Amino acid sequence: MTRKSETAWRTLSSRPVYSNKWISVREDLVALPDGRTTVYGVVSCGHCVGLLPFVDPDTVLLVRQYRYVAGRPTWEMPTGGVHEGETLEQAAQRELAEETGHRARHLVHVSTYHTSKSVVDETAHLFLADGLHRADTTPDETEFIDVRVFPFDTVLRMVLEGEIVDSMTVVAVLLAARRRENPRG
Repeated sequence: MTRKSETAWRTLSSRPVYSNKWISVREDLVALPDGRTTVYGVVSCGHCVGLLPFVDPDTVLLVRQYRYVAGRPTWEMPTGGVHEGETLEQAAQRELAEETGHRARHLVHVSTYHTSKSVVDETAHLFLADGLHRADTTPDETEFIDVRVFPFDTVLRMVLEGEIVDSMTVVAVLLAARRRENPRG
Protein backbone atom coordinates (compact mmCIF):
# COMPACT_ATOMS: atom_id res chain seq x y z
CA MET A 1 0.00 0.00 0.00
CA THR A 2 1.34 3.44 -0.98
CA ARG A 3 1.58 5.90 1.88
CA LYS A 4 -0.30 9.20 1.49
CA SER A 5 2.97 11.05 2.14
CA GLU A 6 4.37 9.45 -1.03
CA THR A 7 1.28 9.73 -3.23
CA ALA A 8 1.58 12.27 -6.04
CA TRP A 9 -0.93 15.09 -6.13
CA ARG A 10 -2.88 15.24 -9.38
CA THR A 11 -3.34 18.49 -11.30
CA LEU A 12 -7.00 18.91 -12.28
CA SER A 13 -6.66 22.34 -13.89
CA SER A 14 -4.12 25.12 -14.22
CA ARG A 15 -4.68 28.85 -14.74
CA PRO A 16 -1.93 31.35 -15.66
CA VAL A 17 -2.00 34.38 -13.35
CA TYR A 18 1.05 36.47 -14.32
CA SER A 19 4.26 36.26 -16.33
CA ASN A 20 7.26 38.34 -17.36
CA LYS A 21 10.61 37.36 -18.90
CA TRP A 22 11.93 36.02 -15.55
CA ILE A 23 8.99 34.31 -13.84
CA SER A 24 5.45 33.06 -14.28
CA VAL A 25 2.78 32.45 -11.68
CA ARG A 26 -0.02 29.96 -12.06
CA GLU A 27 -2.86 28.69 -9.90
CA ASP A 28 -3.49 24.93 -9.98
CA LEU A 29 -6.49 23.00 -8.72
CA VAL A 30 -5.06 19.74 -7.37
CA ALA A 31 -6.49 16.49 -6.05
CA LEU A 32 -4.95 15.46 -2.73
CA PRO A 33 -4.19 11.84 -1.73
CA ASP A 34 -7.27 11.76 0.55
CA GLY A 35 -9.64 12.77 -2.28
CA ARG A 36 -10.08 16.43 -1.32
CA THR A 37 -9.05 19.25 -3.65
CA THR A 38 -7.13 22.45 -2.99
CA VAL A 39 -5.84 25.49 -4.85
CA TYR A 40 -2.06 25.69 -5.11
CA GLY A 41 -0.06 28.70 -6.30
CA VAL A 42 3.16 27.98 -8.19
CA VAL A 43 5.93 30.41 -9.11
CA SER A 44 7.95 29.15 -12.09
CA CYS A 45 11.42 30.44 -12.78
CA GLY A 46 13.15 27.26 -13.92
CA HIS A 47 16.84 26.49 -13.62
CA CYS A 48 19.55 28.77 -12.32
CA VAL A 49 23.30 28.53 -11.82
CA GLY A 50 25.74 29.86 -9.28
CA LEU A 51 29.48 29.58 -9.13
CA LEU A 52 32.05 30.30 -6.47
CA PRO A 53 35.04 31.68 -8.40
CA PHE A 54 38.45 30.97 -6.88
CA VAL A 55 41.20 33.44 -7.83
CA ASP A 56 43.64 31.04 -6.17
CA PRO A 57 43.09 28.17 -3.69
CA ASP A 58 42.59 30.60 -0.76
CA THR A 59 40.83 33.56 -2.42
CA VAL A 60 37.40 34.01 -4.03
CA LEU A 61 35.54 36.73 -5.90
CA LEU A 62 32.18 37.87 -4.55
CA VAL A 63 29.74 40.36 -5.99
CA ARG A 64 27.66 42.91 -4.10
CA GLN A 65 24.39 44.26 -5.40
CA TYR A 66 21.18 45.70 -4.08
CA ARG A 67 18.51 43.01 -3.85
CA TYR A 68 15.07 44.55 -4.22
CA VAL A 69 13.06 41.84 -2.44
CA ALA A 70 15.54 41.66 0.48
CA GLY A 71 15.58 45.45 0.61
CA ARG A 72 19.35 45.66 0.98
CA PRO A 73 22.67 45.02 -0.75
CA THR A 74 24.18 41.57 -0.25
CA TRP A 75 27.51 39.84 -0.84
CA GLU A 76 27.06 36.71 -2.92
CA MET A 77 28.66 34.64 -5.64
CA PRO A 78 27.70 35.19 -9.29
CA THR A 79 24.30 33.64 -10.00
CA GLY A 80 21.60 33.80 -12.63
CA GLY A 81 19.10 32.03 -14.80
CA VAL A 82 19.80 29.49 -17.52
CA HIS A 83 18.76 30.82 -20.93
CA GLU A 84 16.94 28.69 -23.47
CA GLY A 85 19.43 26.51 -25.36
CA GLU A 86 22.29 27.02 -22.88
CA THR A 87 24.02 24.21 -21.05
CA LEU A 88 24.48 24.69 -17.32
CA GLU A 89 28.19 25.28 -17.89
CA GLN A 90 27.54 27.89 -20.58
CA ALA A 91 25.11 29.70 -18.28
CA ALA A 92 27.65 29.63 -15.44
CA GLN A 93 30.39 31.05 -17.67
CA ARG A 94 28.04 33.76 -18.99
CA GLU A 95 27.01 34.80 -15.48
CA LEU A 96 30.64 34.85 -14.32
CA ALA A 97 31.59 37.05 -17.29
CA GLU A 98 28.60 39.40 -16.94
CA GLU A 99 29.05 39.89 -13.20
CA THR A 100 32.85 39.82 -12.76
CA GLY A 101 34.43 40.23 -16.21
CA HIS A 102 36.07 36.79 -15.96
CA ARG A 103 35.71 33.30 -17.37
CA ALA A 104 36.92 30.10 -15.73
CA ARG A 105 39.15 27.39 -17.17
CA HIS A 106 37.56 24.79 -14.87
CA LEU A 107 34.06 24.34 -13.50
CA VAL A 108 33.30 21.59 -11.01
CA HIS A 109 29.64 20.79 -10.36
CA VAL A 110 29.09 20.43 -6.59
CA SER A 111 25.31 20.44 -6.08
CA THR A 112 21.84 20.56 -7.57
CA TYR A 113 18.99 21.45 -5.24
CA HIS A 114 15.54 23.06 -5.07
CA THR A 115 15.79 26.60 -3.73
CA SER A 116 12.22 26.39 -2.40
CA LYS A 117 10.43 23.08 -2.33
CA SER A 118 6.92 24.34 -1.69
CA VAL A 119 5.77 27.10 -4.09
CA VAL A 120 8.76 27.91 -6.35
CA ASP A 121 9.98 25.45 -8.99
CA GLU A 122 13.54 26.89 -9.18
CA THR A 123 16.37 24.35 -9.36
CA ALA A 124 19.88 25.60 -8.58
CA HIS A 125 23.04 24.09 -10.06
CA LEU A 126 26.20 25.06 -8.18
CA PHE A 127 29.79 25.06 -9.40
CA LEU A 128 33.22 25.81 -8.06
CA ALA A 129 35.33 27.70 -10.61
CA ASP A 130 39.06 28.26 -10.97
CA GLY A 131 41.61 29.27 -13.58
CA LEU A 132 40.03 32.70 -13.92
CA HIS A 133 41.00 34.93 -16.83
CA ARG A 134 39.66 38.28 -18.02
CA ALA A 135 36.82 38.18 -20.53
CA ASP A 136 35.24 40.85 -22.68
CA THR A 137 31.56 40.95 -21.90
CA THR A 138 28.53 43.17 -21.69
CA PRO A 139 27.09 43.46 -18.18
CA ASP A 140 23.38 42.78 -17.67
CA GLU A 141 21.56 46.12 -18.02
CA THR A 142 19.56 45.61 -14.79
CA GLU A 143 22.54 44.78 -12.58
CA PHE A 144 24.69 47.31 -10.74
CA ILE A 145 27.48 45.22 -9.23
CA ASP A 146 30.62 45.70 -7.19
CA VAL A 147 33.23 42.91 -7.36
CA ARG A 148 35.67 42.23 -4.54
CA VAL A 149 38.31 39.64 -3.69
CA PHE A 150 37.97 37.91 -0.28
CA PRO A 151 40.04 35.33 1.56
CA PHE A 152 38.01 32.11 1.53
CA ASP A 153 38.22 31.89 5.35
CA THR A 154 36.60 35.34 5.60
CA VAL A 155 33.79 34.26 3.28
CA LEU A 156 33.23 31.11 5.36
CA ARG A 157 33.05 33.25 8.51
CA MET A 158 30.56 35.57 6.76
CA VAL A 159 28.36 32.56 5.99
CA LEU A 160 28.59 31.12 9.51
CA GLU A 161 27.81 34.50 11.11
CA GLY A 162 24.81 35.18 8.85
CA GLU A 163 26.38 38.07 6.95
CA ILE A 164 25.99 36.16 3.67
CA VAL A 165 22.35 35.12 3.34
CA ASP A 166 21.97 34.07 -0.31
CA SER A 167 21.12 30.35 -0.19
CA MET A 168 23.12 29.45 -3.30
CA THR A 169 26.22 31.14 -1.91
CA VAL A 170 25.75 29.58 1.54
CA VAL A 171 25.48 26.07 0.08
CA ALA A 172 28.45 26.55 -2.29
CA VAL A 173 30.71 27.97 0.43
CA LEU A 174 29.86 25.18 2.88
CA LEU A 175 30.47 22.53 0.21
CA ALA A 176 33.77 24.19 -0.76
CA ALA A 177 34.80 24.23 2.92
CA ARG A 178 33.94 20.55 3.21
CA ARG A 179 36.04 19.75 0.13
CA ARG A 180 38.97 21.71 1.59
CA GLU A 181 38.73 19.65 4.81
CA ASN A 182 38.37 16.37 2.95
CA PRO A 183 39.58 16.68 -0.69
CA ARG A 184 38.59 13.09 -1.51
CA GLY A 185 35.03 13.21 -0.21
